[in-house]
Amino acid sequence: MYPQAVLFYVFSAILLFAAFRVITVSNPVHAALFLVLSFFQASGIWMLLEAEFLSITLVLVYVGAVMVLFLFVVMMLDVDLESLRKGFWRNFHLAASLGAVVALELTAVLMGGFRLSQPAHALGGTAATMPNTQALGIALYTEFLYPLELAAVILLVAIIAAIALTLRKRKDSKFQDPSEQIRVQPKDRVRLVKMKSVVPEIADPVSAPLVEEKK
Repeated sequence: MYPQAVLFYVFSAILLFAAFRVITVSNPVHAALFLVLSFFQASGIWMLLEAEFLSITLVLVYVGAVMVLFLFVVMMLDVDLESLRKGFWRNFHLAASLGAVVALELTAVLMGGFRLSQPAHALGGTAATMPNTQALGIALYTEFLYPLELAAVILLVAIIAAIALTLRKRKDSKFQDPSEQIRVQPKDRVRLVKMKSVVPEIADPVSAPLVEEKK
């Protein structure tokens, strides 16, 4: 067996295990860490397929930026695990049915993609002679320009939703309204109160016996 095949099976096994733990682990932070592990394994598989640009992009963008954002959001949301577990078994049948349908659709698409009508080297053409980074850039900004812009809009909406969820009013967190902070005036912050100065009489324990003797 070739070393590439061995590495492929190792990366695939770890990837399947990490993906399974993402949806089965109870702690959201642990789920995010398992997702980071799955991204690393997918990056290794991309490297075996000689797609170096996609492999490095997966590590730099998803692991280095997106997953850090996920971790911060998960830790700031303070998710109540007990409320998430309520109604799990009641909706399990519907979720299992939808999962089975999605699995069948993915199987049909993948099995149809493996059946090629002509050899792989005949599909290359001019794209086989250029670097994969250049070929990917041409494909993204010509044929897949609208899906790329749609993905950017979805990510923007996700960022706004994460900020809104983080800054929402909760009983166990302090909430500040920026508009009220801007409208505040100095007289509303500080109030000056005039009071008479009062000097309390301090009894000196040393001179007290001397006063009594003089009397």
